[in-house]
Amino acid sequence: MNGIDFLADTNALIYLLNGNPCMRPFLQKNLAFSVVSEMELLSFPGITADEEINIKSLLLDCKEIPLTEEIKEKTIEIRKKYKTKLPDAIVAASAIVNKLLLITADKGFNKIEELNLELIVPVM
Repeated sequence: MNGIDFLADTNALIYLLNGNPCMRPFLQKNLAFSVVSEMELLSFPGITADEEINIKSLLLDCKEIPLTEEIKEKTIEIRKKYKTKLPDAIVAASAIVNKLLLITADKGFNKIEELNLELIVPVM
């Protein structure tokens, strides 16, 4: 995708927001996110007003990948083939359709063969 280096899964965005060192290699990169990640981040129970502001600020600096017909079709294909949860299938389809590397800590994405994937290991 033009000018975008990778797509960040929800957990990668959380690590970025929390300043986890596992995200250092990606700080100077242009990242995208799925609309699913935005919904997940902003719907956490107990989210504070400051946390919501920080999330929205981060997302403004990134490229949103909207749901398109092509992503919907790829999502259906992934769900059928790999029995993946719907949110994960949408994120994976968004990366595949847009030819983006997916950055995530979720090893469940390993089973999706078509996916260009980089697993991150958070520092605890």
